[in-house]
Amino acid sequence: MPNTLPTLTEIPSSLYWGLAPSSWIQDQGVLSISAGSKTDLFIDPHGTEPILNAPRLLFETSGNWRLRVRVRVEFGAPFDAGVLLIWGGEHTWAKLCFEYSPQLEPMIVSVVTNGISDDANAFTVAGDTVSLEISRFGQAYAFHAAVEGGPWQLIRHFALPNTDTVSAGLVSQSPLGVGCTAHFSDILYAVERRKALRRNFVL
Repeated sequence: MPNTLPTLTEIPSSLYWGLAPSSWIQDQGVLSISAGSKTDLFIDPHGTEPILNAPRLLFETSGNWRLRVRVRVEFGAPFDAGVLLIWGGEHTWAKLCFEYSPQLEPMIVSVVTNGISDDANAFTVAGDTVSLEISRFGQAYAFHAAVEGGPWQLIRHFALPNTDTVSAGLVSQSPLGVGCTAHFSDILYAVERRKALRRNFVL
């Protein structure tokens, strides 16, 4: 089953596994993706070997767009996460993570990779569920996150190397743990610009 594909009617493009998960299941509008042990997407600035083995469900997209999803994560070990991903290739990508911190607190984290990865923490979240959004403005991207009932907060505004077509999608990871399952629901994909970059909107 890992090599078969879910059905996401919200996504107009063909889905593909950039890397298949250990397992996945789709039930009543929720897509659950399970990552195996020692899975991650990270190219350490210290120069250690890149780790690019986290399972990822992707689709190609171009122009202006927004991808929004509600994520619930079964946290177990530090850096377990459910992720939204922009994928331009093994050395050009960015991810917005709902991740378990080393202090065992759910947290919003972002990573932008252009040859090597950076790593930026945003804020902690009370609970195991959050909403995440990636949006594209021409050649720029924005990451936003929102806790249930709260406003959307800008996490990051950045650029990647100029290319019209990229892939975007969903990831589960467990860099230090024995595995992690992330549950994705309320998926929204729209071929449009986000109306405002820094203005807050309540969910």
